[in-house]
Amino acid sequence: MRYSVVNCSILFTELPLLERPSAAKAAGFDAVEFWWPWPGVPVPSEGELDAFCQSLEDARVLLTGLNFYAGDMPAGERGVLSDPARAAEFRAGAEVLARVAERTGARAFNALYGQRVQGVAAAEQDRVAARNLAFAARRVGAFGGVVLIEPLARGLNGAYPLETAADALAVIERVRAESGARNLRLLLDTFHLAANGEDPAAVAREHAGEIGHVQIADAPGRDRPGTGEIDFAALDRALTETGYAGLVALEYRPQGPTDLTWTENHPS
Repeated sequence: MRYSVVNCSILFTELPLLERPSAAKAAGFDAVEFWWPWPGVPVPSEGELDAFCQSLEDARVLLTGLNFYAGDMPAGERGVLSDPARAAEFRAGAEVLARVAERTGARAFNALYGQRVQGVAAAEQDRVAARNLAFAARRVGAFGGVVLIEPLARGLNGAYPLETAADALAVIERVRAESGARNLRLLLDTFHLAANGEDPAAVAREHAGEIGHVQIADAPGRDRPGTGEIDFAALDRALTETGYAGLVALEYRPQGPTDLTWTENHPS
């Protein structure tokens, strides 16, 4: 497969965050993506925001993707947009995300759904999520952005309700039906899908028109391709034959310091 993007929130973690874009460039990659760079902080300081964007400019890499604010990821949170008590946090973070996008050119944005909240009805969370996703779609749609919806591996991400491609697509369809938003797409993450028993290649074929982005890690283990059981050649064929023209990002957890010399195809 042709890997064109490095996720610098999970790779190069042996380095400070602001040094990772330069490390990706030195490894031969011209594009990077990040999770939310400021865990637990929906609105960073002006200095923090500027330093993040400047690190990309200094490294001469393109930021192609960014997560919406998702709470405190290191502490175990996986999104806030479905929590009625945290809608203001999510929307404040979305305004920061738009500023980063305006400066960097990023156009793909992963919106983690959030875990079920004890004491709040699932139906109420889903209603709030649909409204916040419609807001997010409008906000990034103003400059050509796409909102990505991602299923996550069960057992590793708390009470996260989106586990399959069908779960994510049901959310997308609800937002479309209720708001008319058309810029929501499925994020096909090979590790998460395979961990939940789905075949990434089959998902790619069945839902080709809905895929907005692809992230690569093997399963089990979430290490680089070839360390687990996923048939990446079959996925490559499926994406090629169905006309996928988007990006493919490396988003795996290396055992030890990041070494990308195993990759054969770098961006030209």
